[in-house]
Amino acid sequence: MTHVPTTFRALHEGWTLTAVDGPVPSEAAAALAAGIPAVVPGEAHLDLVAAGLLADPFDGDNESAQQWVGDTSWRYSTTFEWSAGDADRHDLVAYGLDTVATVELNGAVVGHTQNMHRGFRWDVRPLLAEGTNTLTVTFAAPVPEALARAERDGALPRVNHHEYNQLRKMACSFGWDWGIDVAGAGIWKPIGIDSWSGVRIASVRPLVDVVASVAGGHDGVLTAHVEIERAGADGDVDVAVAVTPPSGGAALTATGVVPAGATSAAVEVRVADVQRWWPVGHGEQPLYAVEVTASADGEARWTGRVGFRTVSVDTADDAAGAPFVLRVNGEPVLVRGINWIPDHAFLTRVTRERYARGIADALDANVNLFRVWGGGIYENDDLYDLADEAGILLWQDFLFACAAYSESDEMRAEVEAEARENVARLSPHPSLVIWNGNNENTWGRVDWGWGGTLGGRPWGDGYYRELLPAIVAELDPTRFYAPASPYSFGEYRHPNDERYGTMHVWDVWNRADYTVYGSYKPRFVSEFGFQAPPAWSTLTRVVHDAPLDPFGPQMLVHQKANLGNKKLERGWQGHLPDPATIEDWHWTTQLNQAQAIRFGIEHFRALAPHCTGTVLWQLNDNWPVVSWAAVDHDGHRKPLWHALRDAYAPRLATLQPRASAAAQASAWEGLEAEPDTIALVLVNDTAEPFAGTFTATRQAFDGTVLAKAVLDGAVPARGVAEVVVPVDVATFGDAAREVLVVTPDAAAPAGFAPAFLNGADVVGQALDPEPLQVSAASVEGGVELTVTATSYARDIFCHADKADPAARVHGGMVTLTAGQSVTVRVTTTADVDPASFAAHVRCANDLIGRTSE
Repeated sequence: MTHVPTTFRALHEGWTLTAVDGPVPSEAAAALAAGIPAVVPGEAHLDLVAAGLLADPFDGDNESAQQWVGDTSWRYSTTFEWSAGDADRHDLVAYGLDTVATVELNGAVVGHTQNMHRGFRWDVRPLLAEGTNTLTVTFAAPVPEALARAERDGALPRVNHHEYNQLRKMACSFGWDWGIDVAGAGIWKPIGIDSWSGVRIASVRPLVDVVASVAGGHDGVLTAHVEIERAGADGDVDVAVAVTPPSGGAALTATGVVPAGATSAAVEVRVADVQRWWPVGHGEQPLYAVEVTASADGEARWTGRVGFRTVSVDTADDAAGAPFVLRVNGEPVLVRGINWIPDHAFLTRVTRERYARGIADALDANVNLFRVWGGGIYENDDLYDLADEAGILLWQDFLFACAAYSESDEMRAEVEAEARENVARLSPHPSLVIWNGNNENTWGRVDWGWGGTLGGRPWGDGYYRELLPAIVAELDPTRFYAPASPYSFGEYRHPNDERYGTMHVWDVWNRADYTVYGSYKPRFVSEFGFQAPPAWSTLTRVVHDAPLDPFGPQMLVHQKANLGNKKLERGWQGHLPDPATIEDWHWTTQLNQAQAIRFGIEHFRALAPHCTGTVLWQLNDNWPVVSWAAVDHDGHRKPLWHALRDAYAPRLATLQPRASAAAQASAWEGLEAEPDTIALVLVNDTAEPFAGTFTATRQAFDGTVLAKAVLDGAVPARGVAEVVVPVDVATFGDAAREVLVVTPDAAAPAGFAPAFLNGADVVGQALDPEPLQVSAASVEGGVELTVTATSYARDIFCHADKADPAARVHGGMVTLTAGQSVTVRVTTTADVDPASFAAHVRCANDLIGRTSE
């Protein structure tokens, strides 16, 4: 975790921002020559907005009009008072500068930086003056700087339109297929003077292990690797480590010495009968407080928390290829994951509250792992702290994405410094279980036509297979390292082969129907997804085309994927009717996204233990945009989120096509047997076995039961079982008018929700277009909607934000058979007629037979 010592004095007041060079608009030139107030930590874009020189970058087509910001060099300046006092050392510390910068103190150059993903420390005793001092940080314009380096050293293959891979700067700040192009500059983390004496703690890596105890239980072993720096004499430095149990009480202590001439020591503390840390759904998350002190003519102190657990990933070859089995404390974890991107395009607006919302969105959706994606950042400590507390596992990419990267000495030095700092910083967090070398670069080298462009030049593989694994092995061998995602963990294998390791599935969305998910039998899926627009209020807050249209100019500003809205249109073909209005388009695309991902996840989970996990792309947005996100930038949980919650339920019942024994026996050698039965697949990702009965009915949409059977289901803890549905129940007489429903029989259904199998997609069903009766009542904190189905009603959802943009819906994407009811709660503080929320309840049925207005 980032260690900010008590001796650090932040210099965050009195800053001004001036434009040094670049295409500054004439109307802003005078103000930016004189200087405008600047916030530190902060970013130039936000200061320009605050000064009234930029409109909201997210609104309308402001993005294109504001590209000059990334083409301009910026200077931050401040003055501060300083007195030497009694301290031996006075260091200027910058925890984060974005990105290529020259730092000056009282007119003298302190240093040059070119990496936003690491901090910098300079001894500035010769440059400080008693009294008033002037500090300036001048940033090169990021877009021209990246281009100049590409012209100097040779461009390297990449996606998107800027040479982002030339700089150690957040890749998606230059724009992505879901992200706004707002490459800018700023002092994005604290900056100040650290005045210290004797010794300072440079870093602590409190690495943990769990071993068998003599009594037959488990003991925790904490080895605190302490790095120090001396201010003066090279003498011994005493180090003490104290570990306090989660419930408080007496600390366990141990001591050590950093001998003269050395800068590090390792101190071990053994914790008898340790309380082990577990992922959510597998146990509790006890956290032990750790305090480290170093003493030598003064005392330095570091505090943090650890959780005792072990981590391993099995990728050894097996009969089917090579698995990807994550184990915590020796227990396999079936991953129900989601990808995380930076939660705001302007990083200084990512607060602890936004992180907490993201963790809550994940927990409520039954997610147990975040993958922190390699085109973003090493996130603020708040995310990792919250994940530690919640039991959300974290997979952290090193920051390389969808591009080739130079392996020059200059770049390699920056990569090594960045990796060392962040591996050490994040080492206390029990939630962090995987370090990953890159996102799609290894795949790209094979499949994306890089060979001719590279001309034999190195492209980053030396980082992924040599430098980074060596750093992880040296600094934190308690975590698993993977060279890439996707990756097949073996020579002479395609990196995205479904039989080995991890894979990304992107033919679905780009060119294939979502039913193609069903043709895959992957070992682990670390990326897949489908797009849809954000909530209506989020979309219309920033898109002002009149009339609103999927291909309107501002709508397309907020759709960054290549041919994105055409792919949305192609994606619903064969599943949903063509929408009649823009509001129908909005509902159709959101519904199709949810149905696509539900289909994919249920298929993948039903393959366990062959397939051990999925990591959906993506949880969040960094601005209001049409994207793959489950939760939009304003915090609205899209229909996808509600489908995800159900598909990721610890106990899942799903109806899947399967090949009978006879079909398998008659299949040609080497060919997959054709499915000829329907099976109820029970996925039980809990610690308790299940045994019970389910009732399977084939019924007409009016509720008439046409065939019925009782199925016995038994599934072990953390296991999967299949029960074949009898042919007379599973075979549709009229596919357009019938549905197969399997319901658990127990009064308390033990976590299994009903499973549905439709004989046809919505577009091919004879659904009642008006199957719902909705009543609304005010209750404390909001509104309750009672929804009753008079006929089979698919995927009921309330677009509550249309009545109140701040409203939140609890319960959605519910399917009801005739006569069933459900209560949907809407949280709102607005003075809105409850009936207005009822008016915005929709279901898949209501898309049938609609005509353009």
